Amino acid sequence: MNTVHIRPATLQDMPAVHGLIQALADFEKEPDAVEITVEDLRRDGFSTSPKFACLVAEKADRIIGMALYYPRYSTWKGATFHLEDLIVLPSERGQGVGSALYRTFIEQAFKAGVKRIEWVVLDWNTPAVTFYEKSGAAVLTDWRTVQMTQAEMKAFLEKKQTN
Repeated sequence: MNTVHIRPATLQDMPAVHGLIQALADFEKEPDAVEITVEDLRRDGFSTSPKFACLVAEKADRIIGMALYYPRYSTWKGATFHLEDLIVLPSERGQGVGSALYRTFIEQAFKAGVKRIEWVVLDWNTPAVTFYEKSGAAVLTDWRTVQMTQAEMKAFLEKKQTN
């Protein structure tokens, strides 16, 4: 078995990261949902004010997983990190790659002094829920994720204001 190396992603890694994002969308039965491009990832992750950080798992000079996260701010806690996605190629699962990415992300957050880390997990993804619970994370069931697409924002803003 080849050794897995976890390291910060580079600009050159973004095509592989994009491929992992698409693989996750496929797994979550949303193959057409990915709108972001490799160029978006390069611009947003490697500018003078990056919008995210990313760790990659590499084995035999091939990227097989990643953890993408970004800073948030809690009015109750202060600085936090949001883990947007933790992805391992299906062929590489069950070998500790996800655990290594998860541990490294937590180490990064702890070193940064954030007060909390957070992420979402689909309720039907029981292996992931079980993994997170076993790690000591609280999987909250009383909070609901709320989202609004760009089209929904536009429609809302175009509505006539009535009080």
